[in-house]
Amino acid sequence: MIPVRGYQDCRVAVLGLGRSGLPAVRALEEGGAEVIAWDDGAPAREKAAAAGVTLVDLTRPGAYEDVKALIVSPGIPHLYPEPHPAIAAAWDAGVAVDNDVGLFFRSFATEDWDWFDRAPQVVCITGSNGKSTTTALLAHILKATGRPVQMGGNIGRGVLDLDPAEDGMVVVLELSSYQTELARALQPDIAVFLNISPDHLDRHGGMGGYFAAKRRLFTQGGPERSIIGVDETEGRFLANVMREMPESAEPVIMISASRKLAGPGWTVFARKGFLAEWRGRRQLASIDLRPILTLPGAHNHQNACAAYAAARSLGLAPRQIETAMASYPGLPHRAQLIATIGGVTYVNDSKATNADAAAKSLASFERIRWIAGGRAKAGGITTLGPLFERIAKAYLIGEAAGEFAATLGGKVPHTISGTLAEAVAQAAAEAEPGETVLLAPACASFDQFASFEARGDAFTAAVKALG
Repeated sequence: MIPVRGYQDCRVAVLGLGRSGLPAVRALEEGGAEVIAWDDGAPAREKAAAAGVTLVDLTRPGAYEDVKALIVSPGIPHLYPEPHPAIAAAWDAGVAVDNDVGLFFRSFATEDWDWFDRAPQVVCITGSNGKSTTTALLAHILKATGRPVQMGGNIGRGVLDLDPAEDGMVVVLELSSYQTELARALQPDIAVFLNISPDHLDRHGGMGGYFAAKRRLFTQGGPERSIIGVDETEGRFLANVMREMPESAEPVIMISASRKLAGPGWTVFARKGFLAEWRGRRQLASIDLRPILTLPGAHNHQNACAAYAAARSLGLAPRQIETAMASYPGLPHRAQLIATIGGVTYVNDSKATNADAAAKSLASFERIRWIAGGRAKAGGITTLGPLFERIAKAYLIGEAAGEFAATLGGKVPHTISGTLAEAVAQAAAEAEPGETVLLAPACASFDQFASFEARGDAFTAAVKALG
């Protein structure tokens, strides 16, 4: 746990008592704060009460008397589509609103660091797609090369649930736009921007607000090094902004999975399955990514470029990184190879919850039995047309099945399977050797499953039941 500093003997409120909220309560108390808390859900309140948390309805009059700050969990809207009533009440009471990420950056560094031979460092990774894979891959590389490392944020442990730093430790944090938008303190040593595509637009008031939330990690955080994907306009703009932000000889490493990056700067890019590092117009290293089965497709090659660039910024040599990448086991629900049965490959990419993520997944395989559907997001799958030729047949599930069937029309053979179990059974019965049965839903899971993880687990169970 990271004890929160700056609130000793102060009253602090916490809104939301889930994976980040409860650790925030404990970390604030460990730092000497008096904590009151609230959650809109009765089960979360009951769990917190059983743990000794003092519950106060933060929407009632007088709730913020003598309160110095309100700490908000990332899933709770504070601006769009409208502020949560408890947040609006905090504003009216003149109470500062922050989140656990802001508390982490205020509290992580301590006087003990003066005795360390090598100061700990924090790497923060954001983007629309690939954050979890890049975070896990970088953490794996560091661990495999002997560096003390912790991983957390939007993956694994909440930021305040991490352990205090030790000599030379690297903390790798996955941060969503929800987390970067509200944090009052952002101080990464290295910040990574992977990509951007439409997502969470209701929470940010459109693409401009969404990009602005991610941009704060860089422009407010002022990292010593920025690693920026430049395959979209926003990334190229951000790279230009950050070139002169810190006092560093090479403040930016540009990465790409779509083209060779020319120019005098430091670049890492992937083409035709090979990662290349260039610096000062000279190639320094190359890695063949094709044998790494846990990193299939151009989108994962972009993740590999980002993790490689971060590892190089942390002082690792190219061959160290290459060896470590070769042993990367992959993440569940993210292009996860489940089985090969009768020459048919089964891949769980349940984390592909929007069309852009599904596009990257579809582009990774040649002949696909595609399982898609769930609770649709804005735009549906209309942008996936150029990839339809890869799909032998689609098996549609959940609320979006009818909408997706209309989009596929006569372009792609399809059937409305309804449930995931039925889709797996139908795809397995019809698949031929050399084909891939791919779960890449392009949808949220909440119509039929509690989470994308639960959906992926159900797919895995159905595949294993085949034989």
